[in-house]
Amino acid sequence: MSASILWLRRDLRLADHPALYHAARQGPVAPLFVIDHKVRALGPAASWRLGQALTALAGALRARGSRLIIRAGEPAEVIPALARQIGADHVHLSRGLRDPDFAFDGLRIEIHPGNSLLPPGYLRTKTGTPYRVFTPFWKALREQDIAPPLPAPGHIPALADWPEGVEPADWGFGAGLNRGAGVLARFTHAGEDAAFARLQEFLHRDLAGYAVARDRPDRAGCSALSDALAVGEISARQIWHAARAALHEGVPGAESFLSELGWREFARDLFFHAPDLPRRAWQGGWDAFPWRPDNEDAVAWRRGETGVDIVDAGMRELYATGRMHNRVRMICASYLTKHLLTDWRVGLDWFAQCLTDWDAASNAMNWQWVAGCGPDASPFFRIFNPETQAAKFDPQARYRRHWLLAEGAAAFLDAAPRSWGLSETDPRPKPRIGLAEGRERALAAYQVMRGHAHSTSDRKI
Repeated sequence: MSASILWLRRDLRLADHPALYHAARQGPVAPLFVIDHKVRALGPAASWRLGQALTALAGALRARGSRLIIRAGEPAEVIPALARQIGADHVHLSRGLRDPDFAFDGLRIEIHPGNSLLPPGYLRTKTGTPYRVFTPFWKALREQDIAPPLPAPGHIPALADWPEGVEPADWGFGAGLNRGAGVLARFTHAGEDAAFARLQEFLHRDLAGYAVARDRPDRAGCSALSDALAVGEISARQIWHAARAALHEGVPGAESFLSELGWREFARDLFFHAPDLPRRAWQGGWDAFPWRPDNEDAVAWRRGETGVDIVDAGMRELYATGRMHNRVRMICASYLTKHLLTDWRVGLDWFAQCLTDWDAASNAMNWQWVAGCGPDASPFFRIFNPETQAAKFDPQARYRRHWLLAEGAAAFLDAAPRSWGLSETDPRPKPRIGLAEGRERALAAYQVMRGHAHSTSDRKI
């Protein structure tokens, strides 16, 4: 039987992988990952995490008598060249968020379901338009029959002759991290097996209390699956059906957890309809907002040196671990865009540099949501008070102490570039601006925008 190429992208697993499942049933499979311009544009942390996932996948494939092939270049050139080399006549791939019409020198292309619960753009309102508000989108999503996860193929037919290859570790993923890579490794468990084990642990230990614990950075109550989901070590369908089973068993917290998967799906749907979401305000009129471009306050924010404890703790967690607790993400984003009046795209770009769970759609929608200019966004005048938030969600200051004074602080300093000139003996900086003063400045800026904007209507998508 003729061989096929399995073009891997953000689907680095064996189970619930429709493209792999069907390719393996047809004949010999050549799993291929292409380092193209999109991969090269990844931030250092996301690139490093991708390399970890590829290393784990390469080992899983070897255990089944297969191999992972990695090539650098653009798919339009790499894929046909490999097809000629191994005698392949078709290509299997998973659907992405916004794929072009692929054509590879006459090769037959089979596109399979990707790592969304439904194809982006599938859900529509009764009038046939895209959803613009989460609640009705979520109600519609809950009524859908989500395809059950597929098993890993029992056998992956191998090529008779494998082309020469280079191990993922030799491709320099995340080289820009320098010494930070060793720190990220302390907080990362890569691979499909690790992701599945974490899901089971979460379901049995943490899901029942998730509705409350999800807002508590001082507790380990979240799934911690975001980075595995971002690189496709686990599928959204696997998580969905596991949580649905828990919901049917009456486990508290399951509905809240499922809605977070729905929020991810909503972001992907919006990104499908508005691909400029990472660069352009979704709501009309926000071009008139007097955002500050990158500035010294933003530099202090990036380095965890704002003088606001919960914000600085969050920014340190981000740099050391590649992730940040979701409640703290909102606090940090609100402080940057409102108290420091800095353009949300400055924060979006920094998160893209630092997140191991970076996802283009979620990162863009969440930043716009906090800034007030996005779809179904929190109104701009609802400004988080970091001190009030900290008192409510970190009441014993365990999270803040961990990242400012204890083991977390040491990990952050191990990862931070020496050029930042930070030391464990440095005193805490004074706040960049008073919280009341920052709030009043932000509200005044909002009134300026409302007075100068030509239109306050939402963008059409």
